Amino acid sequence: MKRDTHPADGAPRRRRARAAAAAVSGCALVLAAGTPAVAHGSPGGHQDRQYVALGDSYASGPLIPRQVDANCARSDHNYPSLVAASGKGTVLTDVSCAGATTEQMWKPQGTNGPQLDALNWNTDLVTVQIGGNDVGFGSIIATCAQLAGTDLTGNPCQTHYNASGYDELALAVLKTAPKINQVLRAVHHRAPHARVLVVGYPDLLPDDGTGCYPSVPFAAKDFPYLRDTEKRLNLMLRLTAALNHAEYVDTYGPTRSHDMCKPPADRWIEPLQPASPAAPAHPNAKGEAAMAQAVLDRLDRGYGY
Repeated sequence: MKRDTHPADGAPRRRRARAAAAAVSGCALVLAAGTPAVAHGSPGGHQDRQYVALGDSYASGPLIPRQVDANCARSDHNYPSLVAASGKGTVLTDVSCAGATTEQMWKPQGTNGPQLDALNWNTDLVTVQIGGNDVGFGSIIATCAQLAGTDLTGNPCQTHYNASGYDELALAVLKTAPKINQVLRAVHHRAPHARVLVVGYPDLLPDDGTGCYPSVPFAAKDFPYLRDTEKRLNLMLRLTAALNHAEYVDTYGPTRSHDMCKPPADRWIEPLQPASPAAPAHPNAKGEAAMAQAVLDRLDRGYGY
């Protein structure tokens, strides 16, 4: 059988900014090696639902107890594990890994094999959450935090990314779309009978555009700009899923008003200095549970684009 192909390889406040960059990059690049996690299923039995989870750190759940693969920063309370645990006879193969881009669908990540290799003819369900690192979540956060001090009430980050006369982040989202398209084609090729769900990203910043400096060290008018960038990414994922006979799971709506600016008791996304076990700018255990529920709700509604 013809194998799918990988797309061609392409092309004071400063201290706080450096700390933010180190925190996010450190989490995103906990990459050395990893092994697939298989859990929450009855052994054997051809009627077990075979579920494969692909994705980056928003799927793997860095620092959330209990970490079962330190190399990929994978938790047994990430949303794939919770989805699998919700139903009897579901066998989970979780190859999500912190720092993954679409490249890691085909290429090893340290000693962790290509994520697509977890799929086969018998796979029944696939969740895919990828694209944030292709757009550059970590570097965007670091850049915007560094620039905030130059104009706390303005939008220095937006100005920076539009200095060329166009929005570089909007272009990054557009450039990521063909990569997601290629991933979904490969998923269908390797798991032709599987139900495929593309999982979007949760609400990271206040949906109303308000800021919360210095807890999240961005300039005031950069909050709505970055919010809109994430929404643009999620819209691209939704449209690309529909074009590739996959279903989209909205996790932004269910996590709205639980962003990283909210008080510790109310937030499901941790800020750059987390108060609960989670990576900076990532879901905590409550956030992963909310994402799991969004996936389960999509599954319960029945198949449909």
